[in-house]
Amino acid sequence: MQFPNDDNGQLLSEIAAAGVDLSQMQNIDFYILFEQKLNAERFIETIGKDELAPKTQLGKCPDTGVWEVLTTVTMVPAHELLSQTEQYLESIANSHEGYGDGWGLMADEE
Repeated sequence: MQFPNDDNGQLLSEIAAAGVDLSQMQNIDFYILFEQKLNAERFIETIGKDELAPKTQLGKCPDTGVWEVLTTVTMVPAHELLSQTEQYLESIANSHEGYGDGWGLMADEE
């Protein structure tokens, strides 16, 4: 399987090489960072109204002190769809003084 030559393509390539079936629905975790807790909470409130991302968690990085919102989206991890979802979430985060910090996929252990 060929992947575009960018960060998302590289990560998808690594995930596929690890044996994850990228044609199946997966829980994709998108990471959004905020300097201020209030901004993170406002982002969660906004994104909570969106059917795309009904599951979020707020945490604080013990090393950096930055607030991290983990937004889980269930989707088929196709490159274009991942990139669009990432851009969409980042556009909402930017309006709350947040920024995207990538995504990940935790494969289920069988």
